[in-house]
Amino acid sequence: MLKIRLTRTGKTQQESFRIVVAEHSNAVKGKYLELVGTYNPATQPKQFNVKKDRVEYWISKGAQPSDTVAVILKKNGFANMEKYIGTRDKHRKGKNAEEGAAATPAA
Repeated sequence: MLKIRLTRTGKTQQESFRIVVAEHSNAVKGKYLELVGTYNPATQPKQFNVKKDRVEYWISKGAQPSDTVAVILKKNGFANMEKYIGTRDKHRKGKNAEEGAAATPAA
Protein backbone atom coordinates (compact mmCIF):
# COMPACT_ATOMS: atom_id res chain seq x y z
CA MET A 1 0.00 0.00 0.00
CA LEU A 2 1.31 3.44 -0.88
CA LYS A 3 1.37 6.17 1.75
CA ILE A 4 1.87 9.91 1.49
CA ARG A 5 3.85 10.68 4.60
CA LEU A 6 6.39 12.95 6.23
CA THR A 7 10.13 12.29 6.29
CA ARG A 8 12.06 14.35 8.79
CA THR A 9 15.03 16.42 7.63
CA GLY A 10 16.89 19.36 9.12
CA LYS A 11 18.98 19.97 12.19
CA THR A 12 18.21 19.15 15.80
CA GLN A 13 15.61 21.58 17.18
CA GLN A 14 15.07 22.94 13.63
CA GLU A 15 13.00 20.22 12.05
CA SER A 16 11.66 20.35 8.54
CA PHE A 17 9.91 17.65 6.59
CA ARG A 18 9.64 16.26 3.08
CA ILE A 19 6.25 15.03 1.94
CA VAL A 20 6.90 11.82 0.04
CA VAL A 21 5.02 8.95 -1.57
CA ALA A 22 6.45 5.64 -0.36
CA GLU A 23 5.52 2.03 0.17
CA HIS A 24 4.15 1.72 3.72
CA SER A 25 6.58 -1.07 4.61
CA ASN A 26 9.68 0.95 3.68
CA ALA A 27 11.68 2.68 6.39
CA VAL A 28 10.57 6.22 7.14
CA LYS A 29 13.91 7.62 6.00
CA GLY A 30 14.29 5.01 3.28
CA LYS A 31 13.44 4.92 -0.41
CA TYR A 32 10.46 6.79 -1.73
CA LEU A 33 8.77 6.96 -5.12
CA GLU A 34 8.30 10.71 -5.40
CA LEU A 35 8.91 13.89 -3.45
CA VAL A 36 5.66 15.86 -3.64
CA GLY A 37 6.32 18.71 -1.24
CA THR A 38 7.95 20.18 1.85
CA TYR A 39 6.71 21.36 5.25
CA ASN A 40 8.66 23.59 7.63
CA PRO A 41 6.85 24.22 10.94
CA ALA A 42 9.87 25.98 12.49
CA THR A 43 9.34 29.22 10.55
CA GLN A 44 6.72 31.87 11.17
CA PRO A 45 4.43 31.52 9.29
CA LYS A 46 4.80 27.80 8.71
CA GLN A 47 5.98 27.04 5.19
CA PHE A 48 4.03 24.46 3.22
CA ASN A 49 4.83 23.76 -0.44
CA VAL A 50 3.16 20.92 -2.28
CA LYS A 51 2.58 19.85 -5.87
CA LYS A 52 -1.21 19.72 -5.73
CA ASP A 53 -1.61 17.92 -9.04
CA ARG A 54 0.84 15.16 -8.00
CA VAL A 55 -0.85 14.64 -4.62
CA GLU A 56 -4.24 14.33 -6.33
CA TYR A 57 -2.70 11.93 -8.89
CA TRP A 58 -1.28 9.63 -6.21
CA ILE A 59 -4.52 9.66 -4.21
CA SER A 60 -6.40 8.70 -7.39
CA LYS A 61 -3.98 5.79 -7.81
CA GLY A 62 -4.78 4.53 -4.29
CA ALA A 63 -2.13 6.18 -2.11
CA GLN A 64 -3.41 7.15 1.33
CA PRO A 65 -2.09 10.16 3.25
CA SER A 66 -1.04 9.59 6.85
CA ASP A 67 -3.15 11.22 9.58
CA THR A 68 -0.68 14.08 9.97
CA VAL A 69 -0.37 14.74 6.24
CA ALA A 70 -4.16 14.62 5.84
CA VAL A 71 -4.57 17.25 8.58
CA ILE A 72 -1.94 19.50 6.97
CA LEU A 73 -3.51 19.08 3.52
CA LYS A 74 -6.98 19.83 4.91
CA LYS A 75 -5.71 23.06 6.52
CA ASN A 76 -4.26 24.10 3.17
CA GLY A 77 -7.41 23.71 1.10
CA PHE A 78 -7.56 20.08 -0.03
CA ALA A 79 -11.05 18.60 -0.09
CA ASN A 80 -12.20 15.19 1.19
CA MET A 81 -9.34 14.71 3.68
CA GLU A 82 -11.73 13.88 6.55
CA LYS A 83 -11.90 10.22 5.54
CA TYR A 84 -8.13 9.85 6.03
CA ILE A 85 -8.04 11.49 9.45
CA GLY A 86 -8.47 8.83 12.12
CA THR A 87 -10.05 9.44 15.49
CA ARG A 88 -7.58 10.14 18.26
CA ASP A 89 -9.60 8.40 21.01
CA LYS A 90 -8.51 4.88 20.12
CA HIS A 91 -4.84 5.84 20.58
CA ARG A 92 -5.33 7.52 23.92
CA LYS A 93 -4.02 5.58 26.92
CA GLY A 94 -4.14 8.38 29.44
CA LYS A 95 -6.12 9.07 32.55
CA ASN A 96 -9.56 8.73 30.93
CA ALA A 97 -8.92 5.18 29.73
CA GLU A 98 -7.93 4.09 33.24
CA GLU A 99 -11.00 5.72 34.81
CA GLY A 100 -13.28 3.87 32.40
CA ALA A 101 -11.71 0.53 33.34
CA ALA A 102 -11.94 1.29 37.08
CA ALA A 103 -15.59 2.38 36.86
CA THR A 104 -16.79 -1.01 35.60
CA PRO A 105 -17.20 -3.37 38.55
CA ALA A 106 -15.42 -6.72 38.37
CA ALA A 107 -18.01 -9.50 38.74
